[in-house]
Amino acid sequence: MKKLLAALLGLSLSINSFAQSTIIKYLSGTDKDHTVQWDFFCTDGRLSQRWTKIPVPSNWELQGFGAYNYGGDKDKAHEEGQYKHQFMAGAWTGKRVFIVFEGSMTDTKVMINGKQAGPIHQGSFYRFKYDITELVKPNAQNLLEVTVSKMSANKGVNDAERNRSDFWVFGGIYRPVYLEITPDAYIDRTAVNAKADGSFQLDVYANNLQNGDVIEAQVQTLKSVNVGQPFTVVANPAADHLELKSSFDKPKLWSAEFPNLYQVVVTIKNKKGAGHRLKQKFGFRTVEVRPQDGLYVNGTKVVLKGTCRHSFWPESGRTLSHKIQVMDVKLMKDMNNNAVRMSHYPPDQDFLDVCDSLGVYVLDELTGWQSKYDTEVGRKLVKETVVRDVNHPSILFWDNGNEGGWNTDLDNDYALYDPQKRTVLHPWSLFNDVDTKHYPDYNGVLKATAANNIFMPTEFMHGLYDGGHAAGLEDFWDLMYKHKQAAGGFLWALVDENVIRTDKNNIYDGYGNRAPDGLVGPHREKEASFYGVKEIWSPVYIKPQPIDKTFDGKITVENRYDFTKLSQCKFKWKLVKLPSAQAKTTAPLTTATGVPAPLELAPHQSGTLNLKLPANWASNDVLYLTAYGPYNEELYTWTWAIKSPAAITKPSAIAGKFGPVAVDENNQLVVTVDAKKYYFDKTTGYIAKVVKGKRDFAVWRTGFSGCWHYAEIVH
Repeated sequence: MKKLLAALLGLSLSINSFAQSTIIKYLSGTDKDHTVQWDFFCTDGRLSQRWTKIPVPSNWELQGFGAYNYGGDKDKAHEEGQYKHQFMAGAWTGKRVFIVFEGSMTDTKVMINGKQAGPIHQGSFYRFKYDITELVKPNAQNLLEVTVSKMSANKGVNDAERNRSDFWVFGGIYRPVYLEITPDAYIDRTAVNAKADGSFQLDVYANNLQNGDVIEAQVQTLKSVNVGQPFTVVANPAADHLELKSSFDKPKLWSAEFPNLYQVVVTIKNKKGAGHRLKQKFGFRTVEVRPQDGLYVNGTKVVLKGTCRHSFWPESGRTLSHKIQVMDVKLMKDMNNNAVRMSHYPPDQDFLDVCDSLGVYVLDELTGWQSKYDTEVGRKLVKETVVRDVNHPSILFWDNGNEGGWNTDLDNDYALYDPQKRTVLHPWSLFNDVDTKHYPDYNGVLKATAANNIFMPTEFMHGLYDGGHAAGLEDFWDLMYKHKQAAGGFLWALVDENVIRTDKNNIYDGYGNRAPDGLVGPHREKEASFYGVKEIWSPVYIKPQPIDKTFDGKITVENRYDFTKLSQCKFKWKLVKLPSAQAKTTAPLTTATGVPAPLELAPHQSGTLNLKLPANWASNDVLYLTAYGPYNEELYTWTWAIKSPAAITKPSAIAGKFGPVAVDENNQLVVTVDAKKYYFDKTTGYIAKVVKGKRDFAVWRTGFSGCWHYAEIVH
């Protein structure tokens, strides 16, 4: 019996020594594809004045409620959404319980069992939470009631986010809602400063600590393999936060090219064992803005090839999914885009996680377009932004508003919560040694890059209907790239922000020409400029060059990577013969393939790539060369015509067989040959009809077979 009691006592001590992680209990769904139905009442507009159901998270306009509004429009909607949801609480006695909202538009009042959880939250794009420990009934059903006002009671919030904004403004609980359950003594948050030299500082914000408690930190790989030894600090219950410091020998560094991540496990310990435990991902990297020089990451100068990205999907507005976050980052990487600016608000937390893991530099932005938050609300929202996002290695800068929406009283607030002391920008202005002025013309670029300030326009090459992205980018980029203080720039914008209007028979609405500015369409359809940007921004850069009789199979190549050697990339070429006009196939014939001779080039260096082509290469029609990055991703495929158009058309025997060909090009293209007239639509290129003498023949193509058919038109 004594042995059994001793064993049970040992088991009890062992269980008590186990660390306790935060329990997450979702009350809503997790994204647009995984929602939970809540009771809902809309006060105005469509489907209003009656209780019904709504999926959460969502924007209510996209679910058929209220009215659509684009920022700056005159028809302001003042709907209010009232939500109700029952949830079952567990045996949480002795625990702390928090309710967390990832994003709600706009003023949000939260009630638990008829009692208000805390002050009404103002600001649409920010995580906020309340301690509801004293309001929740353990082991019982609890009633959550949320009232969301689409327009804020605060003028500054309305001006910064809605009245003056140049984007769609929606309503509703559009990001997830969940409970956090922790022990009574708990770690609320951490802030990491892990530098490229291996130095590591961790600020730990914990609550309800006792004398004798110890905070322990252990750095690990993402596979939970310990890196170095654990390090600790004795708790001071009266301190605002505790600082832990250590150093590591030659850690793998984080960059957009090599996004190496670690995690730190932080635990409260005392005589009873391990208490609350928290895991936080991070990356070792150092960011420097060197005045009159440039932007440096890990001691290497970098150039940001960026786009501005709205958090948006046509059918769901601002409510997205993990699949969309990954899709957007992969689109950027596919376009050889290494940076993204959050426009004009902090994105979903998940998007930043994807940027960390796949490797994209980020400018994180406080909302404000042509107008700013007032200082009282702005200070709260700066804190919510930095506290949530501070540990993402992908974030290089904080943007304090945009295009005049800067409250300069907030500039110094960012550093209060950020031990890395990232540089704060004012997009559209010269601030903190960085010139971010928008939409410079060519002479403006010439003037700016000749000055001493770091040049990095946070918007340029406006893409209205894809009219300006790749069209002039090469001239601008060549000029920007050659100046030492240029740090890159951000194209406006990544995505056409066209919403599916549930009140207008599901049409795509871009609010005239205000929203369709993307390199890709609303559902991420690649447009022409996508491929132009992909070539111009390829980190393996080959300047367009002709192939003529003097070509010796050698091509000048430039390594525009910042951290990647050319030997970490791969190349493949192929020679192709194209079918003639008389051929019965349209498939090209590949006559030879191969790989160039090895070439080692350090980042930012140029050299000559010897393709090692066969002796008969000139007998082919086309040369293709494809470059692949270190992850075997295609960077770009360059194409060169070997034969001139005149040489290709010269052997044609069509005219000799059928007689002379006459072409008349006025309102339409008319080709006359062998007593027949062929009419072509100059807009589509399709053949419209055939005329032989006085007989007209209509021509059409069937979609299921792709075949052309004709029949005589009877007049």
